[in-house]
Amino acid sequence: MDFDVLILFIILALVLAGVLGFFLVQGGRILPPEKREKYTSQRDEDDLPPEDEKEAEEDGDTLVAAPEEAEAEAEPAEPEVETPEPVAGRLARLRARLVKSNNVFGKSLLALLSQDKIDDDVWDEIEETLLMADLGTEPTLELVDRLKERVTVEGTQDTAKVKDMLHEELTALIDPSLDRRLSVTAEGRPAVMLVVGVNGVGKTTTVGKLARVLVAEDKSVTLGAADTFRAAAAEQLTTWGSRVGVPTVKSDTEGADPASVAFEAVSEGIENESDVVMIDTAGRLQNKANLMDELGKVKRVVEKKSEVDEVLLVLDATTGQNGLNQAKVFSEVVDVSGIVLTKLDGTARGGIVVAIQRQLGVPVKLIGLGEGADDLAPFETEKFVDALLEG
Repeated sequence: MDFDVLILFIILALVLAGVLGFFLVQGGRILPPEKREKYTSQRDEDDLPPEDEKEAEEDGDTLVAAPEEAEAEAEPAEPEVETPEPVAGRLARLRARLVKSNNVFGKSLLALLSQDKIDDDVWDEIEETLLMADLGTEPTLELVDRLKERVTVEGTQDTAKVKDMLHEELTALIDPSLDRRLSVTAEGRPAVMLVVGVNGVGKTTTVGKLARVLVAEDKSVTLGAADTFRAAAAEQLTTWGSRVGVPTVKSDTEGADPASVAFEAVSEGIENESDVVMIDTAGRLQNKANLMDELGKVKRVVEKKSEVDEVLLVLDATTGQNGLNQAKVFSEVVDVSGIVLTKLDGTARGGIVVAIQRQLGVPVKLIGLGEGADDLAPFETEKFVDALLEG
């Protein structure tokens, strides 16, 4: 019985609490307007309701907080445009990397040439060292003959004098008289540059880095992503361009006609009055005739719109003789006017510069000495030889 009474009390308490809560919530509506006005007059000034809410209260409507206006979505920030490092002095800055990859070459030659007696066995070692440095057979024999003659005439074992002698002969072999300037000016139109090479040599990356070189020299650039057979190439090039505020012309269709993309890039470059249009072409296997024919087509189509001022062949400096074979075939298809040697900071041997120039008859114009965005440097003969012999 006591339990039933307890339940009854609990139910009555809940009902009473509900009724009391109802009257508290509806208190504003129970009070007559004059009472509510009296209550409002006693509130702090900064606590008064807005006029429209007052009107709603007087009409007896329940006040409902107006939903806050949704904040406008923030627009995506424009990518920050980078300022490339100055081009002047890049090779001097990157010299340590070149020294590291070639110090055995320089030390070995200097040690051999500084001996008290240089007999046929020593000359054989010198010849072998030069061949191991990818100098090539003909340049090696030529250099050994020059050194033999000078050592016989001057008869010195002084290390400093031997180093100077070797420096002079290597410099002459690389040929400082070659014009290594890029063709980046044209009368009344953009200069047009094709960049060619096999897959894996860093061709697209080189185009991106070269765009930075040109921007650093206050040139306006338009890029053309004509490597339409590699899915990521166009996006990769676009990313490189956007970092320095350079537009990229590309096709949204994978496998699109490379010649059409190249033609459109030149057209847009002319319309934008760009200083340079640079076209990244698809990687080619030099032993595949149909691919090389396609590259020739790209050049012919572009020439319907504008003359091609520069054809740069990108080669991996670590590939040695294979790189020489690639260079020979490419030069027959598109008249290569300059070489870009990448990966010279790794296991590459510096003699490849001489071998490539001798085989093609065109200069090495740029060298890649690292993975950084500004690690592409104009080739400077004197500084290059300095680095070869340092250590």
